[in-house]
Amino acid sequence: MHSIADHLKFFRQFLRSPKMVGSVIPTSQIVIDHLLAAVDWSATRVFVEYGPGMGTFTRPILDRLGPDARLIAIDTCRDFIDHLGDAIADPRLRLVHGSAADIESILAEEAGGLPADYVISGLPFSTLPPGVGDGIMAATERALAPGGALLIYQYSTFVLPLLRRCFTNIRYRRLWRNVPPCFVFVARKG
Repeated sequence: MHSIADHLKFFRQFLRSPKMVGSVIPTSQIVIDHLLAAVDWSATRVFVEYGPGMGTFTRPILDRLGPDARLIAIDTCRDFIDHLGDAIADPRLRLVHGSAADIESILAEEAGGLPADYVISGLPFSTLPPGVGDGIMAATERALAPGGALLIYQYSTFVLPLLRRCFTNIRYRRLWRNVPPCFVFVARKG
């Protein structure tokens, strides 16, 4: 659960970089539960989170993650990375100030070259500069283990054509109970 100070910090970051944060409020428990239900936790060794922000998904992922697995959280915002470093003391968590487009080199450094079993993203693909979303999608597909999955939550279906260029096994639905309603996507490799 986030404090009022956490919500204010998140909102301030949104005001500074609305195209990178993408939402005024952190993601709801409805979205968290829905997306994390798609994960086979017993088989997960490497989990990657793009844009962890204030840790809305980070904490629930760590709660479910096995003792020998690792979570690599990547964010372009140094303030969010610093906040998570101060707020969460867990040896399974690796915090990376960087870009999701660099997932392959990040995995080489932080996971000993192991592929990602799962990647979760709330990056605002509709506001990324042209070509950046395609680059992130292609790098993510290459970085996933066979049978691995990319889990995405968005407020539109803008990301669907990007997904279809890299993945053939895609499921998605709208979660009406979320405020505001959002779409969740599960794209499996191979």
